[in-house]
Amino acid sequence: QVQLLESGGALVQPGGSLRLSCAASGSIWSSNTMGWYRQAPGKEREFVASITTGGTTNYADSVKGRFTISRDNAKNTVYLQIDSLKPEDTAVYYCKLTFDVARYWGQGTQVTVSS
Repeated sequence: QVQLLESGGALVQPGGSLRLSCAASGSIWSSNTMGWYRQAPGKEREFVASITTGGTTNYADSVKGRFTISRDNAKNTVYLQIDSLKPEDTAVYYCKLTFDVARYWGQGTQVTVSS
């Protein structure tokens, strides 16, 4: 059984910063990809960023330069540093873990950007 637990979501003002965390537990392959997706109200879930065990990163064009993904392999934890937050970043942010054919999702953490 694999579980993902996200944390770090909050209400922040435009221009602020947040750091989201997602800790994975259970039977996890040593080679895997962890990533972040987000879903804004009334919109489909979209890819934000991903990172492999080896450190290869991938970002959606819309977040390049403001979002930074990183991970601690020893802790099976992935982080998402979000800077210069904009109102359009408001969404539920979901963590995803992928290895082999398995796909696991966290329950999501709410990020709201508003003055």
